[in-house]
Amino acid sequence: MSAPMVAALEQAWVAIRARHPEVPAAVVVLGAGSIGSPAGGLRLGHFAAMRWHHDEQQLPEVFIGGEGLNRCPADVLATLLHEAAHALANVRGIKDTSRQGRWHNARFKQLAAEVGIETTKDPRLGWSPTTLPEATRTTYADTIAALGAALRMHRSAELTDGRATKTKAPPTCVCDCGRRIRFAPTVLAAGPITCVVCGTDFAPEDDGS
Repeated sequence: MSAPMVAALEQAWVAIRARHPEVPAAVVVLGAGSIGSPAGGLRLGHFAAMRWHHDEQQLPEVFIGGEGLNRCPADVLATLLHEAAHALANVRGIKDTSRQGRWHNARFKQLAAEVGIETTKDPRLGWSPTTLPEATRTTYADTIAALGAALRMHRSAELTDGRATKTKAPPTCVCDCGRRIRFAPTVLAAGPITCVVCGTDFAPEDDGS
């Protein structure tokens, strides 16, 4: 039952590559986006370079979280385009993220615009949140329709066992030079907190991307 869904995601990646030839061929993987994510978090997608071997060739991986398939097909395409922007960064040798891929910098914003998605700045994740503008929806109308026809299921998120838990300490935040400090979530949400040593913003170590 999952084969048509994976095939539709693969064809969407082919459609992206047809418009952006630098985007590499990749192995598209559909899996659990809530396993290993922070409580309440969800990994919608992820690009990983050179994870697969085919004969003498190495291929990158594009992971799509099955829980995110409950969104509209245009939003799923936006996730694929987000990962395509990361793929372009990898091909061109551009450092578009930091802090283990959590913080998306201005270079990622430029690549995202190149592949047709709009970004907004999050105080913890940088230019990671992406949306699909109307022009891109029109360009990929056939692809969106194909995704809508094929993506008929979505995965349930992993839940806790319901037992009482202790109050968590504020998250440890880290900057690019490795300094660590704890901030209350309300303080962190109020706006970026910049390290005066390296000039980058502190972000929680356990955030997903």
